[in-house]
Amino acid sequence: MTEESTHPPLIEFDTPRLRLRQWRESDLAPFFTLASDPAVMEFLLPLPTRADSDAMAARVKARIAEHGWGFWAVERKDTGEFIGFTGLNVPMAALPFSPCVEIGWRLARASWGQGFATEAARGALQVGFDQLGLGEIVAFTAEGNVRSAAVMARLGMHEDLPGAFDHPAVPEGHVLRRHRLFRIDRAAWQAAHSASE
Repeated sequence: MTEESTHPPLIEFDTPRLRLRQWRESDLAPFFTLASDPAVMEFLLPLPTRADSDAMAARVKARIAEHGWGFWAVERKDTGEFIGFTGLNVPMAALPFSPCVEIGWRLARASWGQGFATEAARGALQVGFDQLGLGEIVAFTAEGNVRSAAVMARLGMHEDLPGAFDHPAVPEGHVLRRHRLFRIDRAAWQAAHSASE
């Protein structure tokens, strides 16, 4: 009997205000609500059906079960409310800088402007570098998405200007096709992390 058939331990963690955890059935309805919000999905394609939304949640949950990490469900510790997802992911699309691990987030509009995305993403970066031993983590977003780009900058990621690219999953000529690329490596993360302690 080999160890190859066993899954790695499930990683879940807390930040000061949030719990990042595996998905639950009760997350599906609020996830569809946020995924149906045109403001949340302004820089993403397209608005999903409920079946699409549930299928995405199932894929994300399965990836976490398989690898021990992924796009975790984000829950507020004070209310127990599901507010979206944040985490690490190996992109399915063949990108110019693949293979890579990306960090990403999607939060309900009512949770914007409170630092939740930055807080959750900092926790995910710590898992990526300290627990998974990744050498680099990237982030990317459509050119016009200044909110997400601001979070990336707050995380200490630097924009790779020559790395700007046309996302292969976005149709040619579409306003969202051109993407900005941000990067952070383990040394930069550790230097920033130790300076803040």
